[in-house]
Amino acid sequence: MSAEASPYSFLVRPTPLSRGSVTAEVTNALRDAIVSLALAPGEAIDKTAICEQLGVSRFPVSEALARLQAEGLVDIAPQRGSTVSLVKIADVREYMLIRKALESEALRVLIGSHDADLIDALHTNMAMQREAAERDDADTFHQIDIDFHDIIFRSMRFTKIKNIIDSARANLDRARRLIITPRRLAFTIAEHQKIFDGILGGDQDQATRAIRVHIDNVMVELFAFAREKPDLFADGDTLGTDHDSFPFG
Repeated sequence: MSAEASPYSFLVRPTPLSRGSVTAEVTNALRDAIVSLALAPGEAIDKTAICEQLGVSRFPVSEALARLQAEGLVDIAPQRGSTVSLVKIADVREYMLIRKALESEALRVLIGSHDADLIDALHTNMAMQREAAERDDADTFHQIDIDFHDIIFRSMRFTKIKNIIDSARANLDRARRLIITPRRLAFTIAEHQKIFDGILGGDQDQATRAIRVHIDNVMVELFAFAREKPDLFADGDTLGTDHDSFPFG
């Protein structure tokens, strides 16, 4: 199979590959493809084609898939092969509730103790968000969006909180990418600006309220999307027509 004909042409062969880094590199490449939706929820995974595309043996691909299974991104069925896991609304709901609690309380600690470097970094980030949205560059915007939140945690050196949030990031990011539209980009910028305004004004209540509203709004849109396209979700058919399945407010 030639690289041009490969169904996995979006996977870039990492170079150089050292013996100890092959599995890690393959895992990262496949995780990025799943989170970016290049590998769609429910899609069958052809290990042979991946080996040919990346120029590796079956062992690191098998090991990578096992690692991604542990992260909840891949389903492996004996004698039936591997598939990209469907997004689980129940998991996203729980992870987003964790983020809502941790990020809002972290902001309370931050405000009043932040320095000028944080403000400069957030100013730059907000400008980058607007530039990416103007280009309708969803992939770049997604990374800048992540960094907006990371800037806050890096400034506080709350590594344990950040690690908890990062441990849930892959499935969260995959779910959020499903609802990225120009409309959502514009709303996200406005919601981030309100968070930033609270930090600038030293207003704990505004900042924490804004981060909670931001997460609530994302969940409302995700629930609506899941009702429209339940086949992309492992538990999409469990959603009703109400918004009571997430603790809003």
